[in-house]
Amino acid sequence: MLGDVLALPIFKQEEPQLSPENETKVPPFQYVLCTATSPAVKMHEETLTYLNQGQSYEIRLLENRKVGEFQDLNTKYVKSIIRVVFHDRRLQYTEHQQLEGWRWSRPGDRILDIDIPLSVGILDPRASPTQLNTVEFLWDPSKRASAFIQVHCISTEFTPRKHGGEKGVPFRVQIDTFKQNENDEYTEHLHSASCQIKVFKPKGADRKQKTDREKMEKKTAQEKEKYQPSYETTILTECSPWPDVPYQMNNAPSPSYNSSPNSFSLGDGNSSPTHQVEFLPPSNDHLLPSASIQDAQQWLHRNRFSPFCRLFSSFSGADLLKMSKEDFVQICGPADGIRLFNAIKGRNVRPKMTIYVCQEPEQNRSHHKRENGDSNLCVYHAIFLEELTTLELMEKIANLYSISTQQINRIYRQGPTGIHVLVSNEMVQNFQDESCFVITTLKAESNDGYHIILK
Repeated sequence: MLGDVLALPIFKQEEPQLSPENETKVPPFQYVLCTATSPAVKMHEETLTYLNQGQSYEIRLLENRKVGEFQDLNTKYVKSIIRVVFHDRRLQYTEHQQLEGWRWSRPGDRILDIDIPLSVGILDPRASPTQLNTVEFLWDPSKRASAFIQVHCISTEFTPRKHGGEKGVPFRVQIDTFKQNENDEYTEHLHSASCQIKVFKPKGADRKQKTDREKMEKKTAQEKEKYQPSYETTILTECSPWPDVPYQMNNAPSPSYNSSPNSFSLGDGNSSPTHQVEFLPPSNDHLLPSASIQDAQQWLHRNRFSPFCRLFSSFSGADLLKMSKEDFVQICGPADGIRLFNAIKGRNVRPKMTIYVCQEPEQNRSHHKRENGDSNLCVYHAIFLEELTTLELMEKIANLYSISTQQINRIYRQGPTGIHVLVSNEMVQNFQDESCFVITTLKAESNDGYHIILK
């Protein structure tokens, strides 16, 4: 594939600079998930593998080093960290909130476990109680090693809401391997690779695989040429190391941001440094012409273009910015090519609707900024809506209040004569763009949640 890319006009000027050593370079390790890939994946797209919830799957850890390579690997063991993370960029930005919500709905459960009795050649396996989606262990690259993993969350648990027949969100299984440094700490990165998965309820993955296979059998020979074959195993492809910002579960007794039993308050925009909020990319995370090759690789990884990091491994920010949309489409395919082009050019999509909300001053007296001593000043915050649904509005308000969506029971709009009208999807769709609302909260009698009232 790399050879085909080098034949493109945009790459011709780089061809003389490639040495035989670079062309034949082999990664030090390879990881193989021992289950078949889906046959319903188009050519040039990343493979997709279906897993059953709670079932043990083998990941073989293989060494590719030749005799004499990696002489600096002066320790017998290496440490590998396996993570299950979101593939969808939107969910990655809200990872903390998503995983915290999952923890509260599934107390005591883990997202990822290692099946120790079935695993071979691994030492000191660990599953931290504060990192539900991560396991780690040591292994000897010179010996056979296999880790059996179990994924306990299913893809539809993170879809907007359950009405039946939803398309589950994809996850990624990523493995990062490290060697010891001079202080005997496993912090020196050696290799990273990942693959795309979807997780179904028990036996659901087998049914989905069968459905995909039957769908492909009905296609003509010409149509089948557009799709990859189903491979017996899933090879994890090289990628950038996962950022060293692990999800830490909140040990507070409640996900609420405020300890008051009857109310919660909107912050003034300066979150407490001790409270972990969702990881959002900087709003000005644009690729600069001055970006080095390493900076460009990190930018690609941050913006979920990891599958193309290897293709652009010798490109600086200036190199990527010189490329046209046609260049990206030819290299990455239509969907990813256009997405990468828009991301590099920093094109922003205007939201479908913008509304402004402010917490009622009486409830917010101790939290809002004051100007000229006005204790009733109401500071508005913008909420940008794309899907125009009640659930999206609920999620945006919860994010604004730094609480979980589970704590919001209902959203009402104050109507004529002060009546409370339940907000539906249709009502959200008929909000006027740039409407202003004052928010009040009402403690629910049935549980610890709240009702939101828009005035």
